[in-house]
Amino acid sequence: MVAVINPFGVLPVFVNMTNHQTKAERNHTNLITSFSVGVILLVSLFFGKIILSLFSISINSFRIAGGILIISIAMTMISGKLGEDKQNKDEKNADFANMNSIAVVPLAMPILAGPGAISSTIVWASQYSSWFDWIGFSFAIILFSLLCYGLFRSGPTIVNALGKTGSNVVTRIMGLILMSLGIESIVVGITKLFPGLTH
Repeated sequence: MVAVINPFGVLPVFVNMTNHQTKAERNHTNLITSFSVGVILLVSLFFGKIILSLFSISINSFRIAGGILIISIAMTMISGKLGEDKQNKDEKNADFANMNSIAVVPLAMPILAGPGAISSTIVWASQYSSWFDWIGFSFAIILFSLLCYGLFRSGPTIVNALGKTGSNVVTRIMGLILMSLGIESIVVGITKLFPGLTH
């Protein structure tokens, strides 16, 4: 799971997407993100195949949608507009309104619990279908969520070490990398849906 999701690689993205928040706000975002990742993967483990079949959605269509969302976030990072307050007056008065909006989407999904992680979890559930296996998978998912929480708690230290200029540079670099990941996700999804395009 660590190899598929690579939370160490996502850490710079998390730091740059929350660099406009206070320490308390960042910790709150971290808590929601890590908890959401655990919930998403647990739901995928037990109900993933049922949900996709219910809505007649293929994992490749989900991969394309996630790629488009990632690209839109990457564009705001490259342009330096990430974290700008675009809320109306009522939303500005709501506690943690902006944090919650980025904690679940796009941080928890699709950046962390994206199509790759969800599809892998569904495949694991299909290959190993005993309750003993599923209990083990559930325990692994909970441990992974705790790992993400502990890892992202180190975010403030990284922000302070980078400084404003360093943070801006890393933001744009990570934006380019994130855009590349989004494009790769779309290309893989299209290739799987239309295999004739590769010939």
